[in-house]
Amino acid sequence: QVQFVESGGGLVQPGGSLRLSCVASGFTFSSYAMVWYRQSPGKERELVASISPFGGNTNYAASVKGRFTISRDNAKYTVYLQMNSLKPEDTAVYYCHARDIARTYWGQGTQVTVSS
Repeated sequence: QVQFVESGGGLVQPGGSLRLSCVASGFTFSSYAMVWYRQSPGKERELVASISPFGGNTNYAASVKGRFTISRDNAKYTVYLQMNSLKPEDTAVYYCHARDIARTYWGQGTQVTVSS
C-alpha cells in the first residue's frame, strides 16, 4: 500500500523559512521522480519543483527559483522542500507526488500559510 507522510507545514511570517518533508512507503522510491505541487484556493494545482530518481536533475517553477530547493534521500524514502524567503503568495496546500512511466501517487497535502 502506497503511503506518504508529509510534514513541516505551518504558519510563517513573510521572509521566513520552512522545510517540508515527505516520507514515502509502499513502492520503490528510487525508481520514481518526485515532485512538489501546490494549490491555492481558486487556483489550479501547479508544479513547484521536481527531482529525478537519483537527484541528478531538478526543475523549479519560475516563481520559486532561487528561493526553494528540492532534495531527496533515497535511503530514507524521503523528499524535502526547503523554502526560504517565503512570500504571502506562497500560501497553499503543498502536495508530494511520485511518478514513473506507468504510475503516479499523491500525498494528502500539508498547509503552508505565509502571513504577518
